[in-house]
Amino acid sequence: MIEWDLPAKKVVIDFERSAAQTMELQFAFQKTEWIPAEDFRAKKVEQLEELRALAKKDPVELVIHLLDSHGGSMTGDALEKELSGAVIAPDDFKKWWDSAKKALRESRRVVVPQKRNESLVLRGGERTPAQELVADFEAARDLKGMIKALEAIAADIGAFANDQDSLRQLLVDIDEGARKSSRVQLGLSLQLLAARDEVVGTAKALELDPSAVRISDLLQTVDAQRLSDEVGPLPSNRQRAIYEAFPAAYGEAWVDRIVQVFDRVGARGVTEIARLLVERKELLALGRHLRSAIARRALGPDALIWICRERNGSAIEVFSPEVGASVLNLLENDHLSDGPRKTSRLQTLLTEDKQLLNDLVTLMDINEARNFARRMLECPVFGDLEKKSLMARVIKAKPDTAELVSGENKKREEELVVSWDSLERKKAELDDIIRVRIPQNTKDISIAREYGDLRENFEYKSAKEYQKFLGNRKAELQKDISRARGTDFKGSDASAVNIGTIVTFADAAGKEIVYTVLGAWDSDPEKSQLSYLSELGASFLGLKPGDTVEARDPVTDEKRTLTVRSIAPFNP
Repeated sequence: MIEWDLPAKKVVIDFERSAAQTMELQFAFQKTEWIPAEDFRAKKVEQLEELRALAKKDPVELVIHLLDSHGGSMTGDALEKELSGAVIAPDDFKKWWDSAKKALRESRRVVVPQKRNESLVLRGGERTPAQELVADFEAARDLKGMIKALEAIAADIGAFANDQDSLRQLLVDIDEGARKSSRVQLGLSLQLLAARDEVVGTAKALELDPSAVRISDLLQTVDAQRLSDEVGPLPSNRQRAIYEAFPAAYGEAWVDRIVQVFDRVGARGVTEIARLLVERKELLALGRHLRSAIARRALGPDALIWICRERNGSAIEVFSPEVGASVLNLLENDHLSDGPRKTSRLQTLLTEDKQLLNDLVTLMDINEARNFARRMLECPVFGDLEKKSLMARVIKAKPDTAELVSGENKKREEELVVSWDSLERKKAELDDIIRVRIPQNTKDISIAREYGDLRENFEYKSAKEYQKFLGNRKAELQKDISRARGTDFKGSDASAVNIGTIVTFADAAGKEIVYTVLGAWDSDPEKSQLSYLSELGASFLGLKPGDTVEARDPVTDEKRTLTVRSIAPFNP
């Protein structure tokens, strides 16, 4: 209903969700548009009951009409916003939409994506659904586009029941694309082949040509480090397809090759590799690798997380007191290093899994438990409240450790001794976070909100996770800087190993080894410089000439006996 008031230059309009809205006439002309009566939006006003009946009788026709009124495509979120409430009751929409999607796919008249924030696309013209899918693949400008088109083909493989020739031509194009791109885009090339193999597996009459490039062919051309870097970011199902190709790529050596990437491929890769090894009855080989890596303190956070979570299952033979030491060592080293934290998930697991510490400490004798508890109390990663909570669990498992938090043994937070250079680097990082990275992240979150359904919006989730990291990092830096005492290490006491001293050791073979013990943030393995808070640096403090110590080689992580030969000040 519209009422005009021409002398006052006003118009009264009934909108869908608000009636009798008065607008300036000129503003109304600028901000509203005329739509024909057959447009879906017009029918929502004039023929709402007919649309509701159509939703029950023929949901496919309803969606096609809606898409046609919006230029042929719209996201699942936009479609829900248009239909839910007005045409379909909100409580009924999910059930209706699940049924409608199935009918749409069977009709072949609409491309229905897997994700809500991707667009449904109305198929039109003279081409068959199969031809439309092939055209989407041919129009793809890069590997990502080709992969997306292949996934749509796999999801709608029934459209090719009478058109296998179109698929066969695709296989030739995929083969050429994968061969050309594998050197510079290995991960996407592997993902493309995995998507191709999925299509071949679902199309009953389709087979790969013997000369076609296989996933195993590409695996043979790269080392473990590059493979890990390229495969780690891929979706779980694509990673699984790649790992299943290891036997074909490496023959009898496939298990040795796959455990080399186990520690490096991230949480999804760790899970998929472990599952594959369990299924192929190769868990013993994984156990040998993990025990060796734990002894050398060489496991990354994702592998340690898997061991802790599988401590009563697949990792039961690996879970030991050494796992606890490895966890603390990794948390400490990550905290002392510059750059983004890599162990946040590991720290979260340790604090939120209420049974984990109990299970770890139960495996320890009393001396091991005391040493573990002492290290945890001194670990700079945990706040005071966290330490109290964690120690309560340790004490519950080993009551004799209670002495560490009682009376004079209670650890108070001490100042950090740092070099002036490292202090300036921390201040510069904090300034960059406050002035640059946090404001930019706020903009990124705002932009990502516009990409659609937040539940499946990768950009939004990623930006929010980065926001959490920035907040935590800002708080850590502010706390550390407030505790820091800068120094140039001049005049350090060299009668024993102290902060700011150079210590010369001799190993069992008489070979000289020199370390410099410096401030909390001064670790530099290439220069043999140690933070006094590191596991190795802390074990040296207080030693005098002639004293011996058991220490881990920072390169090989093997234990060795060192004897102090001499101590000198770093800055005389």
